[in-house]
Amino acid sequence: MVKSTSRLGVNLGDGSGHLWLGAFVGFIVIVVLGWMFPVIGHLIGGLVAGLIARGIGRGTAAGFLAGIFGGIIITILTVAFATAIGGMLGGVFGALFGALAGLALGLAAIILSIFGAIISAIGGLIGGAIAR
Repeated sequence: MVKSTSRLGVNLGDGSGHLWLGAFVGFIVIVVLGWMFPVIGHLIGGLVAGLIARGIGRGTAAGFLAGIFGGIIITILTVAFATAIGGMLGGVFGALFGALAGLALGLAAIILSIFGAIISAIGGLIGGAIAR
């Protein structure tokens, strides 16, 4: 019998979970439930990510990634938007200033999303332990 495995954390055919799929599905659950139930939504999203990723370590990593994806997306959008606005208002130097301002706001968003990511990681730990 041949084991079919691939790289980048996605294993096929050996019964282990999928880290990135778990993180993505957990992120979607966080987005859907996070508006109504901020803390519980992160915990449930991490739990789902951990169940898909399977295993304590992989579940914790998938939960943390699911929780931090929002901050990363907000950072990218903030930098792009602030650069465009700065470029329209002040030319090249305005774009540079806008990018730096957007980066500062984006880093603040990432720092704030770390709290949600820690809660998601706890949920992923629990989910990974259950699915083990």
